[in-house]
Amino acid sequence: MIYENISLKKYNTFCLNIKADRLVTFKLEENAIRYFRNNSGSAERRLVLGGGSNLLFLGDFHGTVIHPEIEGISLEEKKEDYVIIASGAGIEWDRLVEQTVNYGFGGLENLSLIPGQVGAAPVQNLGAYGVEVKDTIEKVRAISLSDGSVREFSNEECGFGYRDSIFKKDLKGKYLITKVWFRLTTKPKLSLDYGSLKEEMNKLGVNSLSNVRKIVINTRLSKLPDPRVLGNAGSFFKNPIVDNVTAENLKRKYPRLPVFRDSYGNNKLAAGWLIEQCGWKGKRKGDAGVSDKQALVFVNYGNAKGRDILDLSEEVRKSVFEKFGIDLEREVEVVNPI
Repeated sequence: MIYENISLKKYNTFCLNIKADRLVTFKLEENAIRYFRNNSGSAERRLVLGGGSNLLFLGDFHGTVIHPEIEGISLEEKKEDYVIIASGAGIEWDRLVEQTVNYGFGGLENLSLIPGQVGAAPVQNLGAYGVEVKDTIEKVRAISLSDGSVREFSNEECGFGYRDSIFKKDLKGKYLITKVWFRLTTKPKLSLDYGSLKEEMNKLGVNSLSNVRKIVINTRLSKLPDPRVLGNAGSFFKNPIVDNVTAENLKRKYPRLPVFRDSYGNNKLAAGWLIEQCGWKGKRKGDAGVSDKQALVFVNYGNAKGRDILDLSEEVRKSVFEKFGIDLEREVEVVNPI
């Protein structure tokens, strides 16, 4: 379907009422291939938009927004120790997580209730509660926006890093992901080392995928504002990575500073803690604010503009740098109107 001069309010979780010159949606992969082949060589500006849970629009988008609505979850392969599950890019992420947990397939349970669509998972290498999706992705299929050609990327070719992938760097804006394959285990080993997961699991008394999912959902609901109620894009900044000397010096000066090792062996600081120590938690400027639940989340109280949220984030970023010498990096992608 092709829509002209359409509001994108329901397509971005900040609930910003901005417009796009054109919105093109695809329910079938072959339709997307045909569209890009027929429009090869076009100089129009294009933006692939899934659930819009990691974008901040600064104004109307002058160009074409591509929105995948490709459905389908299927069991592609089943072995004694693992299964391969394929999912269309347009599937709501938590719907996929729920189904895999219900079938007893382990690997995605810690990533419960993350907003957005499946197609965004490999782009962002989304992660939460000590788990990253890169550890489950088998391969990714995508269509070139320039000529409609189809390519499949292995896990290694995706170039995964912390909240990063080749689709955010060398191939940014060049491909539409249509399908993702996940390798999940039939003999789950629960990841409970992050935060209070182990403690909460002990309270429930039974170690299971469904209980991990239940704990993660309850934790997210208690600590993070629901974007369906209060516009936000989740974590606005990445947790900063620092060298050993910096981590030790900061820990010496601020003993309560959370420092933890990530799966890459890096020292990672809690960006939310840094922001909170600068007094920003719960602060508001007009309709743009910092969540009173989690200082890492910026919110739209109703009528904030994208520029209002960005300006507030820059004030926060500056104060963190002045106090701690740490320059926060945005996780949210800013989309300029031109």
